Amino acid sequence: MGRRRKSRELALQLLYQLDVSSESDPVPSFEEFWSRHPVSTETREFAELLVRETKANQTKIDELIIHYADNWELSRMAVVDRNILREGIYELLWLPEIPPKVVINEALEIAKKYSTEESTRFLNGILDRVQKEMVKP
Repeated sequence: MGRRRKSRELALQLLYQLDVSSESDPVPSFEEFWSRHPVSTETREFAELLVRETKANQTKIDELIIHYADNWELSRMAVVDRNILREGIYELLWLPEIPPKVVINEALEIAKKYSTEESTRFLNGILDRVQKEMVKP
């Protein structure tokens, strides 16, 4: 597994933990989390960037999820799916140096590992719409 994929998976775990505990500030959780998940500095730094910035932009990201997830309430989505979307949308909109196809593919591969086949189709639909309508080539 590549360093970036590992970072994304660890970021998902942290986002999940923060979501379930209703914490908005991820920084206090970092030390304890990394004590249980020792990784390289590069992997840790990218994961922390994803978590910090996804949480910092969560209101805007959640508005987009609600907009693009026709007939779905955010609170009724699986916690894993909701956070894969948050992380993916953050990367699509705020990390333009990462190609959108890479972002979407990574999100779907993570969903295959942590969620369901139905969720993978659902996530692909939303991320694809965000990419087409929000990301400028």
